[in-house]
Amino acid sequence: MKAVVLFFLCICIPVAYAGEADVVDVKVRHNGGNSFQIITTLKHADTGWDHYANAWEILDERGNVIGKRVLHHPHVNEQPFSRSHTLDIPASVKKITIRGVDSVHGTGGKEKTVILSR
Repeated sequence: MKAVVLFFLCICIPVAYAGEADVVDVKVRHNGGNSFQIITTLKHADTGWDHYANAWEILDERGNVIGKRVLHHPHVNEQPFSRSHTLDIPASVKKITIRGVDSVHGTGGKEKTVILSR
């Protein structure tokens, strides 16, 4: 029985330890019109394919997801890391919030809100 408990702890503790994905920085570049490039820096204690930051989302003022940058692999040895996403944001949206997503917890962690300059 002790061996089973030890095995369970060895499997679960690293997954729980990685926590949620935190947004640590956001830069926004206006490309003209409604086009924006969002450069987001995430920090997450990726442990491998079982628990890693697998996306970040762009939300409008009402909390609607208006964009998503999917991350296709873990970044175990690259923390924090930055990736960009270009999308059209309607003129009615004045500020956006970026939130991280990880493969275990889903959304959570620290978010950043940015006022858009057009």
